[in-house]
This record gives sequence, structure tokens and C-alpha cells, in this order.
Amino acid sequence: MNAVTPLRSAGANGAPTAVVRQVPLRAANAPGHQLRAADNDAEVLAIARSTVQAAMEVLAGIRPIHQLARRLDPRCLAVLQHRATLIRRELARSTSPTLARLHKNSVVRSVRACQVAPGIYARS
Repeated sequence: MNAVTPLRSAGANGAPTAVVRQVPLRAANAPGHQLRAADNDAEVLAIARSTVQAAMEVLAGIRPIHQLARRLDPRCLAVLQHRATLIRRELARSTSPTLARLHKNSVVRSVRACQVAPGIYARS
């Protein structure tokens, strides 16, 4: 399988023109291609990082909770929604500037996980 990648180069008059170059792709589902353990671990960590970042954004009130419905089980989703509701309720009652900054501009700095069984990861 080849992908078409447009490249920009200068034409005769100096104006940019599009040049098409074919780049072979390594498909993850291609016969004989298997993910290495490092690739698999990196994918798990990336999914965990983006899920936690999205959950923090739900708590901050800048992301709707339904966007996490495909990643979290119903019990975790309900707990997160309850926590976000409690935070919003407390923000409405309080005038504390510290509380108003809670969860705002949060960033996930590191994620760690270990494989406890084939295909099963736990946070560490």
C-alpha cells in the first residue's frame, strides 16, 4: 500500500508547485506485521494519558462528559459525572479564587502502567 504525500517545491518562476511522492506505508494489520511490546506499551500509555487529560477537562467544566462514554465503563462515568457536578455546585457557592482555579489548565505530566497479563495493564 502506498500513500500519496504532497510536497512543495519551487517551480520555474519561483512559485510553489505541488509534487506528489509515493511513500510506502507499514500497515499495522499487514500480514506478518506484529506490534512489538514497546509499541503496545506506548499505545496503552497514550490512551491512558488522553483519557486522564479528558477527565480532568470534564472536572474543569471545559469538556462534555459524553465524550468519555466510549472510554469509561458506566460506573466510572457516573462517578466522574457526580464529581464534576459537586465541583460545579461548590464553585457556584464559593467565592474562593483558589477553588476557581481548581482543575483549570491541568496537564498530565506522566503516566505509568505495567502489563500484568497478556493484554491487561495496571497503573503503577
